[in-house]
Amino acid sequence: MSNVPPVVNASTTVVVTGASGGVGRAVARAFAARGAKVALLARGATGLAAAAEDVERRGGTALVLPVDVADHRAVEEAAAHAEEELGPIGFWINNAFAGVFAPFTAITPEEFRRVTEVTYLGYVYGTLAALRRMLPRDRGTVVQVGSALAYRGIPLQSAYCGAKHAIQGWNESLRCELLHRGSAVRTTMVQLPAMNTPQFDWVLNRLGRRPRPVPPVYQPEVAARAIVHAALHPRRREYRVGASTVATLLANAVAPGLLDHYLARTGYASQQRSEPAPGDAPANLWEPADGPAGPDFGAHGAFDAEAATRSPQLWLTRHRAPLAAGAAAAAALAVAAARLRADNGRHEL
Repeated sequence: MSNVPPVVNASTTVVVTGASGGVGRAVARAFAARGAKVALLARGATGLAAAAEDVERRGGTALVLPVDVADHRAVEEAAAHAEEELGPIGFWINNAFAGVFAPFTAITPEEFRRVTEVTYLGYVYGTLAALRRMLPRDRGTVVQVGSALAYRGIPLQSAYCGAKHAIQGWNESLRCELLHRGSAVRTTMVQLPAMNTPQFDWVLNRLGRRPRPVPPVYQPEVAARAIVHAALHPRRREYRVGASTVATLLANAVAPGLLDHYLARTGYASQQRSEPAPGDAPANLWEPADGPAGPDFGAHGAFDAEAATRSPQLWLTRHRAPLAAGAAAAAALAVAAARLRADNGRHEL
């Protein structure tokens, strides 16, 4: 098994799904800033073209690959095209998703299936395509972009929560299998908090008001920094971004029943804005909102005024090893000082 840490430079090929907007767009920019060659996978032609401009402007090389990740054959073809044009894939970032804001009983079976195929099976298909290329070379990293909702379901997002839970369980199985075979190929997962992305302006919505992320909200660049870090440090099985993610998962582990009742009281209002939902709002479940006739939504949503640009918790988790080493050194010095004082006391006697 190779112990050489992965790097990102001008010879690195990165695949990002859901790259036309939101977190995927921010991730593509972050890898491009390191000079990487970035294959951009998504459905929206307008968003993909703008994402490619972002990558090139930041010093990377862009390859636009229009694809619906729910189509496993299309994902495999995109992977083959990426390697032909850009070279061996070093990092595959699974990020594409779909959702419906509605009570479970207001979601049709076809809609629930579509969310599952995009959000869960899209990750499965992307990872299969990546592993077909990485395993023979015995190198490469797959990053699964997750959510606090991979552990804790909330009301009005049952299809999305179910898919994120599925990703969590499946990825754990995959990780065990890679460890069993002694492979140097890695998979890791990044659990995100609420993000300020365009999804809240294009998600299929059956609520009376416009949807919003549950506060506190973070900018997509916070997620991008965490995802790039996870790609470069994939030995950790999971990264959790934002104090709210850590607090939610802790509360769910300690008192899930109480959290059920709390979310039943607060989960509806906290996911809706004050203004009514417009009747002509776009919905990207079946067709991309940033297609040929649509606008470029970019990385940010409508919540810049409240979104945090930094996460102290992320900084702590990224520097966990040196901080732990520093704490251990400080403890050792304290013990040594105490012993020295004790020895001096005995000598004085």
